[in-house]
Amino acid sequence: MHPAFSIIVFTTLSGLGYGLAAVLGLGLLDPAALATKCAHVLALALISAGLLSSTGHLGNPQRAWRAFSQWRSSWLSREGVLSIVTFGPLLISAWACVIEGRYLVLPGLAGTVLCLVTVYCTSMIYASLKSVQAWHTPLTPACYLLFAAAGGFVLASVFAFAGSGSTVALPLPGALFLIAAWAMKQRWRERMKTVAPLSTPESATGLGDIGRVRLFERPHVTENYLTREMGFKVARKHADKLWRIAIVAGGIVPAVLLLVLAALGGQGVLPAAVAGLAAAMHWGGVFVERWLFFAEARHAVMNYYGG
Repeated sequence: MHPAFSIIVFTTLSGLGYGLAAVLGLGLLDPAALATKCAHVLALALISAGLLSSTGHLGNPQRAWRAFSQWRSSWLSREGVLSIVTFGPLLISAWACVIEGRYLVLPGLAGTVLCLVTVYCTSMIYASLKSVQAWHTPLTPACYLLFAAAGGFVLASVFAFAGSGSTVALPLPGALFLIAAWAMKQRWRERMKTVAPLSTPESATGLGDIGRVRLFERPHVTENYLTREMGFKVARKHADKLWRIAIVAGGIVPAVLLLVLAALGGQGVLPAAVAGLAAAMHWGGVFVERWLFFAEARHAVMNYYGG
């Protein structure tokens, strides 16, 4: 599949934003601290930036509103509806913290639940596609949710070290979620590499009873939408190298930094800066992981093109 930049930015930024908002909804940071107020603003900014970037993949962005009409049957539509609904409790929580300096339990917990449900709907856009076998697994939503939780706790740790919360209660879960997220993604990749294909040239053409089917010539000689969007290929050696970079930069290094900071304790500019570096590296690793998520996926339609 073609790894569209706008979709990668959307899924990574919104995942971080919803993850941070979900952690903030638990009330683990001091609502009176300036750092917590900044955290609420950042969460809303990341979510908004992610959602806006998703329109860049549309042929006619001005018609994006139509995506909200099919919520009964479309995970994309459900995600759109929930993303709007989720802004309600998030804005209430942000107002209470930024303006009044207090934490509201009900809007906070409601925002946490809705953030997780929205991320789940995002993941189901891909997991529901039977035509892309690598995505069509419960491991896909598990990865999306774990990455959102990991990113949320890592970002929340930055503000904890800046003076708004515990320097142990946030970094430790952050490190654990990092380990869980990347371990789940490793399992996802192993499945992708070893699963037997359900759709083959024989099943796609219905000629399997005759024997092995091979491509005599392509359906057409020029590029079209299918070959551009569904026929992207990345060399196995390059994919493996990128995966190692992603897991080291996005998982191992941030987890080690958080554990070291938690062991040393203390708050201030330096610990917050190191935690910020961990958050930036995590986002970079997830960006590469999400690029591979699309680049390595094989659409069943490529059976007709010898892919």
